[in-house]
Amino acid sequence: MVGSTTTLRRHRRLAVLRPDLVSTASVLVGLLMLIGVIAPDRFRTSALYTDVVPMPARATAEAVVAVSGWILLRLARGLRKRKRAEWRIAVGVCVAVMAADLLRAERRPVEAVVTALLLVALLVTRREYIVPSDPHGRWFALRSAGQLVVPALVAALVLLYLPGHVPPGFGFWARLREVTWSLAGFGGTIPISSDHYADVLHAALLVIGIASTVLLVTVGVRTHEPVARLCPAEEDRVRALLAAHGARDSLGYFALRRDKAVVWSASGKAAIAYRVVDGVALAGGDPLGDPEAWPGAIAAWRALIERNGWTPAVMGCSELAATVYRREYGLAAVALGDEAIVETGRYSLSGRAMRCVRQACARVERAGYVIDVHRTGDLDEGDLAAARAAADAWRVDPVERGFSMALSRVGDPADPDCVLVRAHLDGQLRGLLHFVPWSGHGVSLDLMRRDRTADNGLNESMISALLQAAPGLGIDRVSLNFAVFRDALERGERIGAGPVLRLWRRTLLIASRWWQIDSLYRFNDKFRPQWQPRYISYSRARDIPRIALAALEAEAFVVKPRALNRLVGRT
Repeated sequence: MVGSTTTLRRHRRLAVLRPDLVSTASVLVGLLMLIGVIAPDRFRTSALYTDVVPMPARATAEAVVAVSGWILLRLARGLRKRKRAEWRIAVGVCVAVMAADLLRAERRPVEAVVTALLLVALLVTRREYIVPSDPHGRWFALRSAGQLVVPALVAALVLLYLPGHVPPGFGFWARLREVTWSLAGFGGTIPISSDHYADVLHAALLVIGIASTVLLVTVGVRTHEPVARLCPAEEDRVRALLAAHGARDSLGYFALRRDKAVVWSASGKAAIAYRVVDGVALAGGDPLGDPEAWPGAIAAWRALIERNGWTPAVMGCSELAATVYRREYGLAAVALGDEAIVETGRYSLSGRAMRCVRQACARVERAGYVIDVHRTGDLDEGDLAAARAAADAWRVDPVERGFSMALSRVGDPADPDCVLVRAHLDGQLRGLLHFVPWSGHGVSLDLMRRDRTADNGLNESMISALLQAAPGLGIDRVSLNFAVFRDALERGERIGAGPVLRLWRRTLLIASRWWQIDSLYRFNDKFRPQWQPRYISYSRARDIPRIALAALEAEAFVVKPRALNRLVGRT
């Protein structure tokens, strides 16, 4: 029994290792082709095509080689994820390259052997490639490529029918064959009177063909990204988990965003809320529910990720959750920042340490601002509508930011326990804060907006008003903003900090010109909070740039143009 278990584990390791090796081989072969284009005199990779493709222009052959190399590079990540579509395309590329090598007069054994080894590796590991691509991607890719190819074919046919360019005797099908073969660089099947005219026509059609191939591969093999929706039944189940175990995580309520999906453990006692962005399955905060049931939810989430070829990532989880993710899924963890938590029972404006907040509150009070604190369930629809309108009007960006620490709705009837802090001046709403429940005795900051013309210190005054009114609302702790890389900012300014830490702090300060990194830390620190570390969990270090881009897109710090989303079919 022990021997069979060891053998099974070894086979499982090989099942993960072999696609990685094939992916690496795909990268090497693709690089070899591209290097041959960049330095043809030494490597002469483009000779692979010049002997079998009837094209007078060497540049055309090099373009075909470059596209083949790019395709293999593009497929490498999908091969590592065990995607079936990438496997099929890679096999086709290898077969085409080897066939061309057999037909040419001058053999290149190194290229032939490397390509043959890649093909053998693909065939041996064919059973490993079971992950499907987006079922709609292939049809959208064909439609998008058709929108490029069809107008080009029509325009080329019109050009060939212009008088004086094609001798008599060549009918429609001969001309259609000429423009069709020119898309792949095989033009020249019929004579064209002007060499310059023929070169321009063939080059333009080849560019269209290459662009269509790139689009087909890019869109056709894209990862399936289901639209995340939290249905009412699942929302009720999530609320039940929060009612039973919500006190463990201040970010738990943000799982109720309706643009998240939820995967459940087999027992139903734990769940993970996530969204897929650019092939990355982003989970926010800790798993929901009983920590003893977290492994079941992580196992279900892992199975879903492996079945779809996604990249796992967890944003802003606690130390306990990061530990469980590492034990159950093998995810590494790195500190992302710290969460500021203020205990309302110990909050006071007295003392030298609170002088800045005290002065801000006094200044706002002298200016005539009136601040009130209410549960949203205690306000009428008119007040809530005014708050929503003001929040939208004061938003700096055209889209609502937030994912892991934002609810993205105000005054919804399903959220009566949220807290709204409003600041009025002469009867006009000038600032507001929105907090979501954190179990039964806490709240977490969701939204902070104010009129740009409002006095400085208004945000500090509204937070202070909440902290002072909290005991009357049964709130004993408040989670404020999340300070990214707070530890580096704090330790980097101390005496004796090393050069690497000082350089990292300086980099963060530069980045603060575009993102509120240092300013959020300084703002939170005014209230003398307790700092709770938060982590990002990931599978491989090489996935970090991809995860960072996906997280920035999920949080709406990076917004793709609509034209690009339409191009890849994500609208």
